[in-house]
Amino acid sequence: MEERVKLRYRLPGFLAIGLLTLATGIWTFWGVGEMYYEGWWGSWTNRLPYLAPMVICWAFAFLALTWPRLGGWIIIIIGGGFTAWRFVRQAQLGLFTLKWALGWFPAGGVFVMVGLLFLLVSRIHRLQHAAVWSSPTRWWRRNLRYLVVFVTSLVTAAGVTLIYAPLITSRFDDGLRGARLIEGKDVKLIWAPAGPGWSAGVGPSKEAGRLLPNANLSWNAIALYGVPPVGFGEKPEYEGRNATEADMNTTGLCRYLSRDGLSLAEEPQNIWRMPTNDEIVRSLVRAGETAGCSWDGQSSKAECHVQPNKDTPLWIPETSPIYYYSGEEYDEDSAWYVPYTGGGVFGGVIGPQLKFGGNSRHGFRCVREP
Repeated sequence: MEERVKLRYRLPGFLAIGLLTLATGIWTFWGVGEMYYEGWWGSWTNRLPYLAPMVICWAFAFLALTWPRLGGWIIIIIGGGFTAWRFVRQAQLGLFTLKWALGWFPAGGVFVMVGLLFLLVSRIHRLQHAAVWSSPTRWWRRNLRYLVVFVTSLVTAAGVTLIYAPLITSRFDDGLRGARLIEGKDVKLIWAPAGPGWSAGVGPSKEAGRLLPNANLSWNAIALYGVPPVGFGEKPEYEGRNATEADMNTTGLCRYLSRDGLSLAEEPQNIWRMPTNDEIVRSLVRAGETAGCSWDGQSSKAECHVQPNKDTPLWIPETSPIYYYSGEEYDEDSAWYVPYTGGGVFGGVIGPQLKFGGNSRHGFRCVREP
């Protein structure tokens, strides 16, 4: 009977530790994975922000496991506030769905449950005038709650590292940034040189994290370049609506690119164009050679002979873009993009991105026929 009473009092603590371990493991998996997939370029300082979610979870865990009442309130206020902000932001983008909310809950909403459980643990401690956690003589047993959370997180980080290590260490860069003829799987195209026709996003320089001239262009900005007034300024004619695939094919930036790919003209030259999804997929590379990829036009992952990588001649390993926009639209509000991985276990999917708003991870590169 006494053992059952003890179990009843300890059950909230066991649940709190279990959920905290789950949430910390998820954010460790996400942060470390994104660091390798998205943040592995340029200076090492580019990678640190991706580890922030894991470190924050560690701080939550230490506070809650050491001082349940204080830690519980901090987790509820910060974790719950972040989750609420994320839900509102998703709704503002018009992307909030029940499926998305349920998928997000283990990474965000679960913190509210964890915080409440730790408050309950603290209350039981005060009511029973007993230790919250058992205090056996052996060190590892006294600190088992810490070991469960932190060791699980570290093992997760190590596992993700082992998965990504072969991809990161085998990246190939021949240093050439000119126009390149890439012979992919059943496709042969010349890809634009460094310049206005090839978004290099954020690149390495003496000024750490310097934005390159054509970084952060949205799909709309690329497609409407030639709409008067020619350039990247406001387009009154398109205020409140998105560009279309037809716009990309007529007024897109690539249409204004000079034959050598090094400058933009005032009038359309109609030499270069944006590639299609299929052309990007079939041109994906590994170690400077074709990865032998193809795509069925619908799934989020390409079928490849070897795993593609962020290698030259298609990509620049030391700059930020990890996706290339294609010239094709997904629907009225979104356009297609392709990741350097081709999708799958190493991150990213072949999928849609909102046409408005750009970031340094979504780049583009114009092409022309040989």
